[in-house]
Amino acid sequence: MTTPTRIGLAGLAVMGQNLALNIAEKGFPISVYNRTTSKVDETVERAKKEGNLPVFGFHDPESFVHSIQKPRVIIMLVKAGAPVDQTIKTLSVYMEKGDCIIDGGNEWYENTERREKAMSELGLLYLGMGVSGGEEGARNGPSLMPGGSFEAFKHIEDILLKVAAQVPDSGPCVTYIGKGGSGNFVKMIHNGIEYGDMQLIAEAYDVLKSVGKLSNEELHKVFSEWNKGELLSFLIEITADIFKIKDDKGDGYLVDKVLDKTGMKGTGKWTVQQAAELSIAAPTIASSLDSRFLSGLKEERVEAAKKLVDDVRQALYASKICSYAQGMNLIRAKSVEKGWDLELGELARIWKGGCIIRAIFLDRIKKAYDRNAGLANLLVDPEFATEIVERQSAWRRVVCLSINAGISTPGMSSSLAYFDTYRRGRLPANLVQAQRDYFGAHTYERVDVPGAFHTEWFKLAKSSKI
Repeated sequence: MTTPTRIGLAGLAVMGQNLALNIAEKGFPISVYNRTTSKVDETVERAKKEGNLPVFGFHDPESFVHSIQKPRVIIMLVKAGAPVDQTIKTLSVYMEKGDCIIDGGNEWYENTERREKAMSELGLLYLGMGVSGGEEGARNGPSLMPGGSFEAFKHIEDILLKVAAQVPDSGPCVTYIGKGGSGNFVKMIHNGIEYGDMQLIAEAYDVLKSVGKLSNEELHKVFSEWNKGELLSFLIEITADIFKIKDDKGDGYLVDKVLDKTGMKGTGKWTVQQAAELSIAAPTIASSLDSRFLSGLKEERVEAAKKLVDDVRQALYASKICSYAQGMNLIRAKSVEKGWDLELGELARIWKGGCIIRAIFLDRIKKAYDRNAGLANLLVDPEFATEIVERQSAWRRVVCLSINAGISTPGMSSSLAYFDTYRRGRLPANLVQAQRDYFGAHTYERVDVPGAFHTEWFKLAKSSKI
């Protein structure tokens, strides 16, 4: 091969292979490399089968780097942490000033900032780019969240605009996020919101199944119906699909045979840690039976189940608003702390397609920020506020019913607590602060006079007992 390729990609697990094929399919010749060379041949083979796509494989890093046109752009899709540092070390030896490395993995944002600094000392540009949409998204159009060197982004913008998911009316699901590790940070919060969404859907399923006694067939119908309205989203759609899949290894439905033990990577945990560090409440993200209550006549149960289904739909929607409000608040707080100037409406726009949390609902969030870019919380946007207030009776019924039935709904319950905390003018935190001042002289502020005060509560209490 004599003509240089437009871009390179290193790290050919499924995500890497699929992204490489997507790039090639959009008309950009691409060089690929992997430490285990069999993956290189596998990718080239797939490219032939999937339409003779311009994918060129290399078994050694030197010829891989030299095959790419200057200034070179190389995307890495390897495991976060040490493997990223190792890959950078392997490739950067052969790279020249002005070349660019892009990390497309789920990396901790501070690692990206460290690497960007180290790379700039070598004259190399660096981007940390969140990629959402799973294997299918990587192949057919993901949501992309690049952050770091703006100059590097400009080198690859034409490719990203074509490779990203395309949403009619709002364009490609990619935008330059901001400086430093902002792309990784935004992707991390995206994953935290995703965990919240999945937890809330699981709770809705639990209530409908355990209290409402809905069969998998009925659940499939309910979720399919929900996916036609305000809850229309990728996660509701795949949930509906899951309920109709029969077990290929026995009787019944597959969902009932799946062990109730969930795997997770680091991003959800990181989100919760960031919430604590930034002092931003994110309880929905953090929180990621007995049928006698509804015994009696079948007709009554069917009627009750209908009412329950509608209540659960409303509770799920209201909880979801709280979950997204928390995620957006985390992003805003970090943006202020780091001086990133992130545009929350633009983030909602690029999540509308390609990614796991894609949903019609995100359009509403974008519009809320269009109406008011400085919106303090989604809960105070007039439209969302109205919707939550309209749904709160149903929401409270579902949470009460679950408590009475002994079914834990931590996501819905903590979302409701978040909403109630937010809408109340005064909270019992005054008592906690008084306690802190009593035992630790931490001082307190007053509602009526400015300044910090300390009271010798112990002495006053003692004298009043005499």
